[in-house]
Amino acid sequence: MEVLSSRTIIHPRDLERSTAFYRDSLGLAVAREFGSGRFRGTVFFAGGGLLEVVGGRGDDGARPQGAVALWLQVRDASAAVTELESRGVAIARPPVSEPWGLVEAWVEDPDGIRVHVVEVPEDHPLRRDTRSL
Repeated sequence: MEVLSSRTIIHPRDLERSTAFYRDSLGLAVAREFGSGRFRGTVFFAGGGLLEVVGGRGDDGARPQGAVALWLQVRDASAAVTELESRGVAIARPPVSEPWGLVEAWVEDPDGIRVHVVEVPEDHPLRRDTRSL
């Protein structure tokens, strides 16, 4: 599976406190901000990688499964899932078009850490060239 980019995702107990910690206390630069309300998030530059601090608690206030996840961008999520299945990897969730425009499938590592296998469609804002803005 060819990985184009990756990031670590944190689902903190207190989104405001954690965002402030990474931004203000650690001094990480903001790569992008997205979403609104409890589904907002911030992606920070973290050396050679990215760190995403994001909300997304359910209606019951519970965090998504696991406080940490891994985000792997691929060219084609369906092809990546087929390749992973051929290697014996159990697919926790097949590719789904998410409301925020990405196509995501999920697998889990041996310790239950969720790995998001993500395709960024051609028309998604992440593909927009913002150098001229």
